[in-house]
Amino acid sequence: MRIDILTIFPEMFENVLSSSMLGRAAAKGILEFHAHNIRDYSDNKHRNTDDYPFGGGAGMVMLAQPIFDCIDAVTHECGDDTKIRRIVMSPRGKCLTPELAMELAKEDNLLILAGHYEGIDERVMELMDDEVSIGDYVLTGGELPAMVLIDCLSRFIPGVLGSSESTEDESFSGSGLLEYPQYTRPAVFRGREVPAVLLNGNHAEINKWRRQQALIKTKAMRPDLLEKAELTKKDLEFLNRLESETKPE
Repeated sequence: MRIDILTIFPEMFENVLSSSMLGRAAAKGILEFHAHNIRDYSDNKHRNTDDYPFGGGAGMVMLAQPIFDCIDAVTHECGDDTKIRRIVMSPRGKCLTPELAMELAKEDNLLILAGHYEGIDERVMELMDDEVSIGDYVLTGGELPAMVLIDCLSRFIPGVLGSSESTEDESFSGSGLLEYPQYTRPAVFRGREVPAVLLNGNHAEINKWRRQQALIKTKAMRPDLLEKAELTKKDLEFLNRLESETKPE
């Protein structure tokens, strides 16, 4: 997959895209990253990328011209006939979910616009296929959300993770539950012991324990997820039993 990022701070992406799993995926040729400085495409002698909003108001608005020209350059570089899915990071966009990440991971070419300032000229937004938000809050720019999006979707691209099973048991994946607790060596640390069930080699019992712990975690931390989670009859019986045990007498 080729990912082109349009930003006025390309240096913010250098370490992120060259480190850890993203860096290894790029080294293997699974992912290809290109960060483009929007400022380089400004036809203003001062290389401005923003101006005051029509109608007044606080803040500055990103200019359409340098972004349009940057998109044109990326399109030509990729091949004018290449299908490129264009995404802008925006707090008004649809929320990033595992389903959306999996959908985007199937694309061959992504263009991600990381906006800045108060907003982006709406004529740019009309060029985009998707507006994506990483949560109901506002940041100083779209660079960090773009990194989150790239990291999230890359996990669903074959070969990026070390194990094909890594995404299946994670929070929000598969069943829609939060992930169960994880432990590693030593079995006892400062008097705190690993649950015995994880040490007995009985995989059926381990799977049962993990499922129940995922239900407990989800009920405690994100009960809203239980409403749309894929629950079995045994899950419901366990939750009902859990509910009755926690009710005050």
